[in-house]
Amino acid sequence: MATPLNYLRSFGPAADPLAALGWGLIAISLAVTAIIAVLLALAIFRHRDTDRPGTGEPLPVTRESKGMAWIYIGVGITAVVLFASTLWTVRTVTAVYSPASTPALTVDVTARQWWWEVKYRGDDPALALTTANEIHIPTGEPVRINLASADVIHSFWVPQLAGKTDVIPGKNNTAWLQAEKAGDYFARCGEYCGAQHAHMEFHVIAQAPADFAAWRRRQLAAAAAPETVELRHGQQVFLMRCSVCHAVRGTLAGGNFGPDLTHLASRATIAAGLLANNAENDAAWVDDAQALKPGSGMPALHLPARELADVVAYLRSLK
Repeated sequence: MATPLNYLRSFGPAADPLAALGWGLIAISLAVTAIIAVLLALAIFRHRDTDRPGTGEPLPVTRESKGMAWIYIGVGITAVVLFASTLWTVRTVTAVYSPASTPALTVDVTARQWWWEVKYRGDDPALALTTANEIHIPTGEPVRINLASADVIHSFWVPQLAGKTDVIPGKNNTAWLQAEKAGDYFARCGEYCGAQHAHMEFHVIAQAPADFAAWRRRQLAAAAAPETVELRHGQQVFLMRCSVCHAVRGTLAGGNFGPDLTHLASRATIAAGLLANNAENDAAWVDDAQALKPGSGMPALHLPARELADVVAYLRSLK
């Protein structure tokens, strides 16, 4: 996985101009800082006498004839640099506004406190699927991202693939991503959205087109039927306690308040990046999510030990 939140190294055409602009503005800022430091040092070590030699009388304040000329020069150089930076910024924004070709793939992303719902469209309803907190895309192709919010203002930010795009309630915004290199790109909400804003991460996973197609086929499949007594019991408990909020395709669970869990075990994390997806963390989350992520929509269930173990086993079977 690439370094989190490092926007100065880019891996796609929606981020390349932004990275170049970032490095350029950093260079300009460092140059200005160095010039000011040098001038300040000269002023400190080459100070003028304040008294007439041998008299103790103060010297009158006079204006040196070349002083204003240096002010004009400094202001002129500053104006030129600021104007050039503005033009560079406008050109960069224009360059990343839209992809060079029409995206063949569209993904609908809905921001919620505090997780991300991800829906893949399909001309055939059977080709549509819903997942959460992971966006898989094929490499070398632009992908259109339709953004909506279910509650407050969020911001969609994949630093190494694209700049920030605000996600505003009642307004549909769009962004686009394109990754030239396969990899797992860290992303997060870039706008303060409540108590668990810091725990609202997601991942963009770029795959070779063939690998992406294979992933999509696996995700379109319904959940496998439980084959053991333990898993069947876990499914029953899930349907009784969890199906109001969560969906698992191929079962009676059809809730849409929380993430779709059809292929939960195939995801790297749970709770929008808060925890690695493993049996221990799954059990802790199901048992008392509020102790881990206070204020989240997931209630503390406090299931009996056997029910908890069987539900976790069932969730781990959803691959």
